[in-house]
Amino acid sequence: MEINNPNGVWPTMITPYTESGEIDFAALERMIDWFIQNKVDGLFAVCQSSEMFFLSLEERVKLAAFVVEKAAGRVPVIASGHISDSLEDQARELTLMGETGVEAVILISNRLAEQHESDDVWKANAEKLLERLPDHLALGIYECPYPYKRLMSPSLLKWCADTGRFFFLKDTCCDVEMLKEKLSVIKGTPLKLYNANTATLLESLKLGVDGYSGVMANFHPDLYAWLLHHWDQQPEEADRLMNALSVAAFIERQLYPVNAKYYQMLEGITSNYRSRSRNHEEFTATNRLEVEQLRRLSKELSKQFPLTAAVN
Repeated sequence: MEINNPNGVWPTMITPYTESGEIDFAALERMIDWFIQNKVDGLFAVCQSSEMFFLSLEERVKLAAFVVEKAAGRVPVIASGHISDSLEDQARELTLMGETGVEAVILISNRLAEQHESDDVWKANAEKLLERLPDHLALGIYECPYPYKRLMSPSLLKWCADTGRFFFLKDTCCDVEMLKEKLSVIKGTPLKLYNANTATLLESLKLGVDGYSGVMANFHPDLYAWLLHHWDQQPEEADRLMNALSVAAFIERQLYPVNAKYYQMLEGITSNYRSRSRNHEEFTATNRLEVEQLRRLSKELSKQFPLTAAVN
C-alpha cells in the first residue's frame, strides 16, 4: 500500500479546543476546509502539533477518524498518535489508528529506543513492532522532538526503506548535507522524505525531497503550496519567496501551537487559542501583535504568489 498523491505540502495539524477544553470539532472541520482551499496535498492529522501527548487514545483515534471523514477523499490523511512506551501498547495504538481509514500510520522515532540506546536496539524493537502490526498497514516515521529528538541515521533509514513497509518520513534534521545522505539511501524505494524545516526547504527541493511537512503550514499553507509547485519553473520568484518564508518562520520561536491557534482564530477558524501542552495565558499582547503582523505580510505575499497558480 502506498500513499496516494504523496508529493507536496502536508500540514502538521493543530487541535482546536472549546472553552471547556474539549476538542472543537466544528472548528476542526473549518480547518480542514481551509487547508484544502489553500491547496495542501495531504493532512498530518495527529502529531506533536496536535498535542497528541496530551490527548487520550480515544481522542486521538476520534480525531484521526474525523479528519478522514471530513477530508472526504479530497486529500489523503495520515496520523500518528504513537506515544506509549511498551511495544504492546504501541501496537494497539497504531492498529486502532490504522482502522480510522488513514492512508498511513506514522511511528515516532524516539518511541523505539531510549536516548542512550543504539540503532541496533531501535531496529530490534522495530522488527518486534512490525510483527504485531497488520501487513497491509502503510507506515511512516516522524523525527519528533518530544520527549527527545532521535534522528534517523542513513543506515537505519535504508533498513526501513528496504522493508517495503515505510512510505513517509517527516525529517527534522534541519541540515542540507544530512538530507542529501538520507535521500541517497532511499532513492528508488517507496519511502518519501518530507522536510519539516523552512530554512533548508528550497535547497532540499533541489536535492529531491518530496515535500514540506512543518508547523508553518498552519500559518500560510498557500505560500508553501506555491513554492512546492513552482520552485523549478520560476527560480527567481522562488528565491524571493523562500527568503520571506524563512524569516517568517522565526515565529516558531514563540509559544507554539498557541500562536498558530491565534493565527487561525484571525482566519475565523478557531474561537480561541487554548492549548493543553502550553499555557496560553503566557501568550502576550506583543506576541499577538507579531502574529497579526505576520498575517498581514502573508496576505501581501499571497497577492504576489497567487493561489490559483499554486498547482500545475
